[in-house]
Amino acid sequence: MGIILPTKKKRNFKQAALYTGTILAGLLYMSCSKKFSESQTFFNLPVDKTMHDLLAGYDTDGDKKITKDDAPQKDYYMVSTKGDTVIIRNTYYLSNLLQELAIAHEEHHDNLHISLSRIQEPPAERISRRIRTHFWDDLTRTIDEEGLNRITEDEKMHDSHQRIYVPYHDSTGIEYFLELQKRRRNLEVVILPPVISAEYVRSINTRPGILSLKIENGKGVPFVVPGGRFNEMYGWDSYFEGKGLIIDGRLDLAKAMVDNFCYQVKYYGKILNANRSYYLTRTQPPFLSSFIREVYEATPARERSNEWLAHSLSMAIKEYEEVWMDGKRYTPETGLNRYYAGGLGIPPETEPGHFRSILQEYADKYNLSVLTFEERYKSGEIKDAALDRYFVHDRTLRESGHDTTWRLDNVAADLNCVDLNSLLYKYEKDFEYLIDAYFKGNFTAENGESYTTAYWHEKAATRRMKMKQYLWDAEKQCFFDYNIKTEKLTDFMSATNFFPLWAGLCTDDEAESLVNIMMTELKAQGGILASSKASTIKYATNDVQRQWDYPNGWAPHQMLLWKGLLDYGYEAEAREMIYRWLWTITQNAVDYNGTIPEKYDVVNSTHKVYAEYGNVGTEFAYITKSGFGWMNASYQYGLSLLPEDYVHKLDNLEKPEEVFK
Repeated sequence: MGIILPTKKKRNFKQAALYTGTILAGLLYMSCSKKFSESQTFFNLPVDKTMHDLLAGYDTDGDKKITKDDAPQKDYYMVSTKGDTVIIRNTYYLSNLLQELAIAHEEHHDNLHISLSRIQEPPAERISRRIRTHFWDDLTRTIDEEGLNRITEDEKMHDSHQRIYVPYHDSTGIEYFLELQKRRRNLEVVILPPVISAEYVRSINTRPGILSLKIENGKGVPFVVPGGRFNEMYGWDSYFEGKGLIIDGRLDLAKAMVDNFCYQVKYYGKILNANRSYYLTRTQPPFLSSFIREVYEATPARERSNEWLAHSLSMAIKEYEEVWMDGKRYTPETGLNRYYAGGLGIPPETEPGHFRSILQEYADKYNLSVLTFEERYKSGEIKDAALDRYFVHDRTLRESGHDTTWRLDNVAADLNCVDLNSLLYKYEKDFEYLIDAYFKGNFTAENGESYTTAYWHEKAATRRMKMKQYLWDAEKQCFFDYNIKTEKLTDFMSATNFFPLWAGLCTDDEAESLVNIMMTELKAQGGILASSKASTIKYATNDVQRQWDYPNGWAPHQMLLWKGLLDYGYEAEAREMIYRWLWTITQNAVDYNGTIPEKYDVVNSTHKVYAEYGNVGTEFAYITKSGFGWMNASYQYGLSLLPEDYVHKLDNLEKPEEVFK
């Protein structure tokens, strides 16, 4: 008879609790190593009974999860297949066991055969494995017969119809969905007009539906959604998800998402905010050129298709020219760009009451109840130029992807934003690179126009010069958004001010200044802040906590700025910020039953975010099935950049302040 207490030297009490959460009693010898004993220790557990016992004994707050918020844990006893008694006394291990039982239950297994090593799986390894083997698949959708039920029956449809809108010129899609309509009585197929006006989009707001994407070989081309409650393909989320997919060997899915982006440019005229009917007038931050380049260069040389690259590059150039450089999103007075969403009136995707305080002010002006005013304003019976302008800014803020932030509140359409112009600079440099590397310096697009590397080089150089002229604050040595109406730089300190590092448009001196400011103003315990505390306090006009501001941090900001730091040689700073972010994800997953949410409060390193819209990905029973798209990607991307010894520190849950003294 012997007892094994698997321990590791020089761990603090909390770390020891994570790794010494088991006691094996039985016919085991003290000389056995932990690895050997775990590899030889298996359990055959009745699924339903064990789940019931765990929930009854350890889920003290009744949320169908085992977390650090439950009452202090008591020992849980299990008997291995060899008759050894095993005591588990650790929240993380108990929650892992609950999750594995939930998987077995969903797969209709009566018993779960599981090893002790799986229950004690190191947290970084477990999170990464779950992302790679489960989360991406759960987040994958198709818009076709197989995938339509899940998409058209969600809460965003508002009525009993399964409604799908198909572009006027997509003959393949029209044929497919009209044939499908014959077999599905409740499916309503609507063919969009050849020209989609803002008035038309407003007219169908009471008849919302999904917008079709590419049909190929009789099936919908797949895409990844941001999170479990989403069923549409979002503009900038998709690029970041694609980076994670490439790392995880899902190049086919990343390529499919590029194909759907190109379909949107071809048939909807833009990469949509998301493929819902009410997003037809709105795009999102542009990442198509980066997405194309990264997918193509991740493809083995023998499998690359010049035809695919030529079509994708043509669509990216079309988007650049028609969405960004032709129309209201281009500001000739500066030669730079802004977000500028089309559409009319109140954004229909917002929840009831979201604009109540704004509408109340105007209802009082017209001596009406707020509900009566809203109804008459929506119908067009009441016209108010000031309120119209407010909603231009609001829709534009949503087009920027940063919905919402005090940086853009009631001013978004007047700003040449640093982030947008950095992204478009990257387009110009990507076009220059791709044409030089794969088309011998001269590319003829599908529109018949020819483009040279010199042409795009000049475009990029001009934009960089204009950004330095209008967006660079020489005194503060930092980029800021420029207000074209007031003709002044703003001073809002946001993570977006540092996108030039990712785009590669800074000189070494500019980069040094930006890095110093970022590490001073935006470094928090759990990662890079979306905005500084000082700017948030200065510009907040009420107590509503905007989700894209202090104290929150977001995956896309982290990923872009990690790469910017590395590209300019700031490896120590990159390593620290990667570790801080991954530690936040890991610690929260360990403490809260594997939770991987949309965003974090990076000041307090918690997923408990008390901002508008809550925090997607935190509500689930037993086990998270999908995490959150760009959060998953940031974890895989961060792990791919982090040295192995730091991954070990992550598994040990070593706090950032201990690692970076």
